[in-house]
Amino acid sequence: MYTIQANLSGTRCISVSEENLQTIERHALFRHLIDSNGIVDEGVLEKLRLNVRSLIASQSDDAKDLLDLCIDVIYHRDMKAFGLQQLIKLYLAWISDQEEEEEEEEEA
Repeated sequence: MYTIQANLSGTRCISVSEENLQTIERHALFRHLIDSNGIVDEGVLEKLRLNVRSLIASQSDDAKDLLDLCIDVIYHRDMKAFGLQQLIKLYLAWISDQEEEEEEEEEA
């Protein structure tokens, strides 16, 4: 379980599970999310929310992983643009750790 800071002052936090990060990776939710200016603002958060809702609506099979991600993280009452920026940073660090673990397993 990971924790991200949801606001600048650090008084609000959101818990993010390993399963949440795997769901983000599986559905490539951060791919093409941020514009070329690299700024994460409320518009980017709204775009992510709309993308996830669209994925849930279009899936004919079980969308439990996406629903859990929505409930736990994306639609969390404290999630704002700053929290999304922290989630993206956590995701990038998590991906880097996953790649390092895979390289270590291949070498062994």
